[in-house]
Amino acid sequence: MSAFDNEIDRELLRQVADLEAVPQGAYNIRKNSQLDGRASSANIEITSKPDKPGIDIRVKAGTQNESVHIPVIITEMGVTELVYNDFFIGPDCDITIVAGCGIHNSGCETSQHDGVHTFYIGPRSRVRYVEKHYGSGDGTGGRVMNPQTVAYLEEDACLDMETSQLGGVDSTKRYTKVTAGAGAEIVITEKLMTHGGQSAQSEMDVILAGEGASGRIVSRSVAREQSEQVFYPRLIGQAPCFGHVQCDAIIMDRAKVKSIPAITADHPDAQLIHEAAIGRIAGEQILKLMTLGLTEEEAEERILNGFLR
Repeated sequence: MSAFDNEIDRELLRQVADLEAVPQGAYNIRKNSQLDGRASSANIEITSKPDKPGIDIRVKAGTQNESVHIPVIITEMGVTELVYNDFFIGPDCDITIVAGCGIHNSGCETSQHDGVHTFYIGPRSRVRYVEKHYGSGDGTGGRVMNPQTVAYLEEDACLDMETSQLGGVDSTKRYTKVTAGAGAEIVITEKLMTHGGQSAQSEMDVILAGEGASGRIVSRSVAREQSEQVFYPRLIGQAPCFGHVQCDAIIMDRAKVKSIPAITADHPDAQLIHEAAIGRIAGEQILKLMTLGLTEEEAEERILNGFLR
């Protein structure tokens, strides 16, 4: 049965990949550790790895304005998997890659997806990488996701990476490592919300190795109830380069947030900046919205949604 024939599957695919039907172009859908659907295009080839779970995605040089969707969904309890996906992107490309994982767990055993994505991005290519994580289901079993992303950018390449986790994931440990060559650009935007007893850890190493490389890391998070978050963004300048790290968090109830940004300059012409702020919602913001007719709870939600946009 196709994932699009089941309402739970469809909802997971909507949440993590914005899919309502089988996508146009190249795609690979994985469900409960099995291939559920795949298609390559004239310029993007997807093949299974011969030696371990996962796929290779090869993008021909000069490919423009194409996309590839590679969502993973889990709807059975007790599923534990580790998947390796490698992306080989030729020079002069402009593509969008939509990944993400959704877990629906209505049982008592933990379901877990760990994914290792490695990108080799050719000269002058631009890649937009979107990854969303989402959990649902009323079971007591955990929903666990541990993503790892490694990327190597050649001369004048660009990686725009957007990750979001806004509900339902009990535990996550994310690790990201990106190395930028001469003139390459890295933009990482991370959005996170935790509640209940959830925990989230995000660790990053962004290495500006080539002359003229630039990197920007923006992390926005909301921690509610008893949840805990830890951020370790590290920016390393090894050449004349520019980098900026910004971490902003809203803390509520009895939550805990730890932000530990670090910048390291290994070259005298490396210009690196970091900023970090953790705090409550300002009371005057809530009062202002309440004067417009919103309840306190509605005002609070409006502020949080705007913060995470």
